[in-house]
Amino acid sequence: QQQQQQQQQQQQQQQQQQQAEDGSSVEKEKEKGKEREKEKEEGEAEAKAEHERDRAKDSNTVEKDKDKEEAKAKAGERKHDREVPEGKEKEKDRDRDRDRERRDNERDRERGKERGRDRGERYRDRDRERERDRERRDRDRDRERDRDRDRERRDRGNDRDREKEKEERPEKEENEKEKEKPQQDEASKLTALFEHSAALPGVPKTDKGTGGVYLPPFKLAQLRRQVTDKASLDYQRLSWDALKKSINGLINKVSVANITNLIPELLHENLVRGKGLFCRSVMKAQHASPNFTSVYAGLVTVVNTKLPEIGELLLFRLVDQFRKSFRRNYKPVLLSSTRFLAHLINQQVCSELLGLELSTLLLETPTEDSVEVAVEFIKEAGYTIGELSPRGINVIFDSFRTILHEGIIDLRVQYMIEELFAVRKSGFAGHAGVPAELDLVEDDDQITHDISLDASNIDIQEDLNFFKPDPEFLEGEKQWAAARKEILGVESDEDAEQKEEGQREGAGGEEAAGAEVAGGGEEVDEGGDEGAAEGGAEGDDLIADMTTTDLINLKKAIYLTIMSSLDFEECAHKLLKMKISAAQEPELCKMIIECCSQERTYLRFYGLLGQRFCMLKKEFQDIFDHCFRQQYETIHHLETNKLRNVAKFFAHLLHTDGLPWTVLGYIHLNEEQTTSSSRIFIKILFQEISEFMGLAKLNARLKDPTLAPYFAGLLPKDNPRNTRFSINFFTSIGLGGLTDDLREHLRNAPKQIMAQQKEVSSDSTLSSTSSSDLSSSSSSSSSSSSSSSSSSSSSASSKRKTKRRKLNK
Repeated sequence: QQQQQQQQQQQQQQQQQQQAEDGSSVEKEKEKGKEREKEKEEGEAEAKAEHERDRAKDSNTVEKDKDKEEAKAKAGERKHDREVPEGKEKEKDRDRDRDRERRDNERDRERGKERGRDRGERYRDRDRERERDRERRDRDRDRERDRDRDRERRDRGNDRDREKEKEERPEKEENEKEKEKPQQDEASKLTALFEHSAALPGVPKTDKGTGGVYLPPFKLAQLRRQVTDKASLDYQRLSWDALKKSINGLINKVSVANITNLIPELLHENLVRGKGLFCRSVMKAQHASPNFTSVYAGLVTVVNTKLPEIGELLLFRLVDQFRKSFRRNYKPVLLSSTRFLAHLINQQVCSELLGLELSTLLLETPTEDSVEVAVEFIKEAGYTIGELSPRGINVIFDSFRTILHEGIIDLRVQYMIEELFAVRKSGFAGHAGVPAELDLVEDDDQITHDISLDASNIDIQEDLNFFKPDPEFLEGEKQWAAARKEILGVESDEDAEQKEEGQREGAGGEEAAGAEVAGGGEEVDEGGDEGAAEGGAEGDDLIADMTTTDLINLKKAIYLTIMSSLDFEECAHKLLKMKISAAQEPELCKMIIECCSQERTYLRFYGLLGQRFCMLKKEFQDIFDHCFRQQYETIHHLETNKLRNVAKFFAHLLHTDGLPWTVLGYIHLNEEQTTSSSRIFIKILFQEISEFMGLAKLNARLKDPTLAPYFAGLLPKDNPRNTRFSINFFTSIGLGGLTDDLREHLRNAPKQIMAQQKEVSSDSTLSSTSSSDLSSSSSSSSSSSSSSSSSSSSSASSKRKTKRRKLNK
């Protein structure tokens, strides 16, 4: 029962659970139905919204449809193209390649045209430059030819004038004899003519006695001889002109090498009368060539010891020149005057106080120019001022240091001050006092002048620069003759006057040329030298030219003749027409070689010219022979271009037989006696000869038995080492065919040596056998000893032979 009850309870519970579950399921279905309705409503709302959206986008859809249709059409075309057969695709590819090639070709053509235009422009520019160079060269040649023609025209005119003078001389002499007029009348006429020319309104007033009219030196000397009254105004003017030209010429010729020789000649002139001329000439010469200031200072020092008033006058003029140039700020004159004063301080002609005043004045208100001048002055005179006044030089350098620290001047001048401090630190190297060659005066004989920049008693005496008639002229000349005797030594007055006249007459063209540079602008004419020669010919004494002026003039004439000739025949004709003496013929040959070497490239003109002279006279062959030897010995002094021209010149003379082949005897072709330059010379010489003669003819000439002794040094057979050197040299320059005999000699050399050794050994064996026969009467012991000695000698000789063979190999 209990079990039944339990079962019933369980069934009831199950029923209740089922009912509960059924109720929950009904509720769930209801809920699901509601959810479905909601979903339907939402779906319909979404459908309506989508439908509205589609309507809004109808316009866009139409356009899209059109695009789609077009895309479909294109896709169809592409499909159709893809379905095209392969042949048509190949044709299209070929067309495309042809188009590309056509475009590339057109591009290449355009680029080529542009390059061609650029190249054409470059060629045109080159051609234009070449044409300009040719035109410039043609203009230069035309100018040179015109000058040469003018010179020849002048020479012809001078020759005609000389011939006319020679023809008219007898007539003039007869007329002079018939007239017999006094010489004083002619002199008075000439002086009247000069005075009249000076008084003309168009002619400027000058200090010359000739009134501005130039007269050659020999005519002035002749005019002086004609004037017999030495106290007259004419004679005083002529002597003044001669004194001025002599002083100018001597000062212009002075240098370190000849200053000791020129000082006596200068003191021989009347410097008391011409002290103004001397000071002016020295100042002008120093301003024209500042590098020779030390030489002019040495000259003034010597003159100052003999004539102190001249040194004082020069210092007065230099101080006055410094003042004027400092006020006007004229830098060139300021530099030259301060440099001259610095060297005079070094020579102790002037005291060091003037140098300190000058430096203080320049540095008081520093400017770029004043500081630069002060630097140059201290650089030249700082060593001497430092030795004489150390405190003063320290003050000057303190001023320089202050200027440098303030930096108120240009950077260039600051560098100059720094360089000056470096020079002082090195002990004024290169500017230390007086050079040994110019230290000509002893300290005891030196005269020092104390002059101040602020001195009021400075008198420059400008009137001494010009001519003034002196009523006591003769007395002054006598006094100077006595003073000159004391200065130069014992010499009679008559000898001194004769020597003075001879110097003034013989100085001629050189003194006149010097007068143009430093003597106030006298004009010099080319006729002066000719006139001096004629004036010397009239006298009995012959003047020997020791200045090589004639040689220089000869070289100039030869050079101009060679350069102005069109061909070698014209040149040879002109040179022979110059009537060159036998002593001057070597200079002619040397000038031909020198002109040839100076050309950029070798010109056959010179070879033909040298050949012509060698064919004319055997003396020219000997001279060129000597020139060949001289050129070969000094060939290492020449540049490569000159060496090549000289070698080709002598090669031309050799292959044309203008020069004998014996000149090759000067050449020794081995390692010890040749240099790189000489080997290049030999190379060019033989290559040029072989080019014109050919290798076969050249080889035959070198094998000529008559010339074999002269070729022994060129083709040596004395030593195998020299033989190999010669063979290697000619083989390296491409002329190995000339060495066949040398090669054969080198092959046979060991055999010849062996044959000589065999002869020597046979002679030794004969002598040994004869000695053995003579000693047969001796004892057996001696015979045995001799046999042993002979065997030892034979073994020794065999060893020597093997050694020689090894050495030869």
